[in-house]
Amino acid sequence: MPCTDRVYYLPTVTYVYFVVGLCLLIGGGDLLVRGSSRFAAAVGVSPLVIGLTVVAFGTSSPEAAVSLRSSLAGQPDIALGNVVGSNICNVLLVLGLSAAIVPLAVARQLVRLDVPLMIGASVGLFLVSLDGRISLTDGAIFLSALIVYVVWSIRVSRRQQNGKPANRGNASRLRMGLHLGTAVLGLVLLSLGANQLVDSAVAIAREWHLSELVIGLTIVAVGTSLPEVAASAVAAARGERDLAVGNVVGSNLFNILFVLGLAAVVAPEGITVSRAALGFDIPVMIAAALACLPVFFTDHLIARWEGILFLFYFLAYMSYLILAAQQHEALEGFGFVMRYFVIPLTVVTLVVLAARAYRSGNPDRASSR
Repeated sequence: MPCTDRVYYLPTVTYVYFVVGLCLLIGGGDLLVRGSSRFAAAVGVSPLVIGLTVVAFGTSSPEAAVSLRSSLAGQPDIALGNVVGSNICNVLLVLGLSAAIVPLAVARQLVRLDVPLMIGASVGLFLVSLDGRISLTDGAIFLSALIVYVVWSIRVSRRQQNGKPANRGNASRLRMGLHLGTAVLGLVLLSLGANQLVDSAVAIAREWHLSELVIGLTIVAVGTSLPEVAASAVAAARGERDLAVGNVVGSNLFNILFVLGLAAVVAPEGITVSRAALGFDIPVMIAAALACLPVFFTDHLIARWEGILFLFYFLAYMSYLILAAQQHEALEGFGFVMRYFVIPLTVVTLVVLAARAYRSGNPDRASSR
């Protein structure tokens, strides 16, 4: 029986549950971001570190909720696909959209430390996945690395501000309690939304004959990345550029080290990694992370055209996944154009721009502004 006939019989309530779960995730992520970021600001943490840690953790909470739920339910492809797809979305969609709104200035710390750490975590995920599984030990290492990173980031931020909280004098205990309560409410909504989203996504995947990995890489990944989209786009529009960029880089770190780390620790047998993810999707995630270095390096600015380029690659990646899932006849031609024309041209352009910026000394001048 054709796929379209089978979809007709899928209960409408399944799609309703999916939308409800997505709304709960977005709403819960928004409440968690607001509550946690305001609390952190009250105790004197810089906007960049808030973006790299507190807001990144908050916007990564949907991924954490979905991946944890999927791992416990024996659906590792959704857990892994959610993280890998979200990281790709964060760079190509979130940064691309934010830069298209307004060019984003990139802090020196991001170029010298946080982006290399994001690349290192991405490569580390690939290496530990070579045996086809992210084990409990791998997960524990990821979590330990995250703890070190967060503690170090907060200490550096407090030291740069001479240990003086920025807003503590204006923040009463009651107000700080309200911020914490808002964050807790967000966590509750995230948990409820994760259950609804995962269950309905699996049902839809089976009805449409799509693999759980593809569902995790597309629908679930984009859905759980919406808090990052909202947080970074709003931050860019309001001129909080450090927060916009820091949110993306920090969220990618949290997705790998915290989300996958926690999922691997609590899952009975760790997280299995399919050959499809190891051979294509994880390398694409690494490539997206690597693309940040030359873009960030060119005058420490993400220009509008670079943001549009990221958006183009996001649409190309999503198109490839859909064509591959359907085994469409256009897949071969599409892959040929991307592989032998678009990608090489982009790489050459970014390398030339980075080389020009380095020779002209722009990185030093930009970092001293």
